[in-house]
Amino acid sequence: MSNNLVFIVMDSCRFDSYKQARTKNMDYFGEGQKRYSYASWTSPSHYTYLMGMTPHDNPQGVFASEVYKKEFSKWVDRLGVDGLSFKSFVPQLSLPNVLKQHGYRTNAKVSMPVLNPTSHMNKHFDEYKLMTNHNDFAGMVREIDFYDDEPQFYFLNLGETHYPYMLDGKDLPHISGVHGVFKHMDDNLGEGSEDKFFDDEQMKSLHKQQIKTVEYVDTVLEGLIEKAPVGTHFIITADHGECFGEGGFFGHGPIVHEKVMEIPFLEGKKR
Repeated sequence: MSNNLVFIVMDSCRFDSYKQARTKNMDYFGEGQKRYSYASWTSPSHYTYLMGMTPHDNPQGVFASEVYKKEFSKWVDRLGVDGLSFKSFVPQLSLPNVLKQHGYRTNAKVSMPVLNPTSHMNKHFDEYKLMTNHNDFAGMVREIDFYDDEPQFYFLNLGETHYPYMLDGKDLPHISGVHGVFKHMDDNLGEGSEDKFFDDEQMKSLHKQQIKTVEYVDTVLEGLIEKAPVGTHFIITADHGECFGEGGFFGHGPIVHEKVMEIPFLEGKKR
């Protein structure tokens, strides 16, 4: 049977947050690399991953077409399916579609409302669920099952590493729109008010808290590794990074800064 595939996206997790965290369970798959996202916010980055791409390493002196060719060829080893190439993905350019064609059951569990099941992201999935709790990687793990007669694809978007980084919102300054799809963005429309920007100490504190959320994710990951059969291929990465005051920025989205593009990437099989 083809290898099960678990594709984990830690939303907003920048590379140095991962690097500073204690990650004994992620370390099972080796040391994470610094890679670069194709986008600075959630939706386009996840769309890229669902095309079959993974974060790039910013190679120099090569044509982009060669980078893509090598990237798609890696699915042969990841899945244990011979003959996969870029041609296998066209014209749909859809990883879940390719997996369905090879007998996989395709499952997605997401935390960000912008990825909700009514969006186009759910195409070619047998099951696509928006979790009711923003911080419920543990709930995802409880719902995940593997079977002897059917390979599984689990695509997981984790909210723990996204603002407010598992902190109680009452203890943080309000930021419009960050807890949902444009939620509260029009609450003060026309009133001329703006959210107050975080100061340096708040920025440092928030960065430390994101590091703690990576460590929390790592503890939950242990149960998922234990559940997965030998040979299951894991990909662990982020969709984009985050700014914590660098260059006068906080967060991600309409921001051009290297910290928004630097993300961790690691992969490997359960042994």
